[in-house]
Amino acid sequence: MSTPIYELALGSKFRQLQPELQEYFSLAPGSGSYGIGEGVFDVVGCRQKWLRPLLAAVAGEQAFFPEYGERIPFRIENHAHLDPFGRSSLTARREIFFPGRTRLFHDTTVAETGDDGGTRLVDYLGRYRRLATALDLDATPEGRLRGVSSASRLFLGPLRLSLPASLDAKAFAEQWWDPLEGKHRIQVKVLQKHLGLVLVYAGSFDYRLAPSLPAPDAAAAPTATAAVGLPRYAEPDRWERRV
Repeated sequence: MSTPIYELALGSKFRQLQPELQEYFSLAPGSGSYGIGEGVFDVVGCRQKWLRPLLAAVAGEQAFFPEYGERIPFRIENHAHLDPFGRSSLTARREIFFPGRTRLFHDTTVAETGDDGGTRLVDYLGRYRRLATALDLDATPEGRLRGVSSASRLFLGPLRLSLPASLDAKAFAEQWWDPLEGKHRIQVKVLQKHLGLVLVYAGSFDYRLAPSLPAPDAAAAPTATAAVGLPRYAEPDRWERRV
C-alpha cells in the first residue's frame, strides 16, 4: 500500500495530528477501503443573497451552489485511487441535502512533485475539474489540520489560465476531532477580495470505513480515461493533468 497523500505533503507533521485525524487521512490507493461520513452542517452555502444568482449560473459545475441553510444533513465519500496519469489521489464526493434539492460538491486532491522535489497537493474542483488550486497544509499545536488554498488555474478547453490575485478566491479550512461530541468537525470559508464570503460550510459528522467497491468491467471504464480504484459514479466528467 502506498503512503497517504496527506502524509506525503505534511511529512513528520502528519504525526502531530490528532489520532482520529490521522486515521481519517490515512486512506491510500490499494488500502481496500473507502470512507463514509454522515452528519449535519450547522451552516452551509452562500450567505450573500445578491451573489446567489451568479452561483446559480455555475451550479452545474458542482463546485459552488446558490442555496444557503442551517442544520443541513450531508454525506461524504472518500476514495483513494490513482488518477489516469498514475498520480496518488483522493476523491471526495459530497451530497448536501437541502430541502427539496440535493447538491453534489466534489473534488480530487492529487499529490504532485514540486520544483523543490517535495510533495505538494493540488485540488481539482467540480464536475469537470475545471478549477485547480494548490493547497498549503499545516498541523496546529492542538493537532488540527489547517489548509489554505494558494495559486489557482482555470481550464477552458485548451487554455490554462492562471488567476490573478485580484480574481482568485482563497479557501481556509480546518478539520479536527471533537472528543466531547465524539465526532469529526470541519469548517471551510471561501473568500474573494471583491465579493467577500462566497461559500461557507461548518458542521460535524460520523465517519467509518467500508470495503472498497468492486472494480468495474474494463468495457465500462476505458483505461485511457478512467482512474484506478475509483468507482465510475465518483469519476469527474473530465480529468486535467496539471495546474
